[in-house]
Amino acid sequence: MPVKIRLQRHGKKGKPFYWIVAADARAKRDGKYLEKLGIYNPNTNPATIEVNVDNSVEWLNNGAQPTDTARAILSYKGVLLKHHLMGGVRKGALTEEQAEEKFIAWLAEKEKLVASKVSGLDKAKADAKAKALAAEKEVNEKRALAAAEAELPEEIVESEIVVEEAPKAEEATTEVVEETAAEAPAVEEKTAEAPAVEETAAEAPAAVEEAAKEEAAPEAPKEEK
Repeated sequence: MPVKIRLQRHGKKGKPFYWIVAADARAKRDGKYLEKLGIYNPNTNPATIEVNVDNSVEWLNNGAQPTDTARAILSYKGVLLKHHLMGGVRKGALTEEQAEEKFIAWLAEKEKLVASKVSGLDKAKADAKAKALAAEKEVNEKRALAAAEAELPEEIVESEIVVEEAPKAEEATTEVVEETAAEAPAVEEKTAEAPAVEETAAEAPAAVEEAAKEEAAPEAPKEEK
């Protein structure tokens, strides 16, 4: 009977998780299985993977063939490495103690890599959270400032408007003074024309005396025809 190590789908729509099972190759994907070897949950970061290494190695030794996804998972958990080491033991290239030491050293190195990845993810989450809090604080401060400005009394607002308009009034006064200064020479010119009036007044008595003489002179008698 051909046996495959494959994933069996569980969970709900949009959030699946899988069982790693050894099943008859002719069975349906989610049908009956021979043995459950582990779980794979891709909904977490990093993904959660649990595998029974010894049982998986035993199925591989018995000729079970993993699917591509199952092979990647088994390689990630060191199942394929242990299967390779056990092959060396059977050939006499290694002792069981040496194979176990190499496998334990590989697991320690793998755990360090996973721990560094998890710490990096935690740091990234903390940084993102700090940035979100800073942005939220800035928004709240702006809202508080806008609310405080909206609650200011109308008198203060009017006084600010008057203060802003004051320089305009000073500019208007300056313009009036400049215009008055510009018109001053015209007044002086009119004052300079005043002697002409005095000359006219001096000539007036002479004209009056001549008119009086003409009235006082007797009319000449008319000649008789």
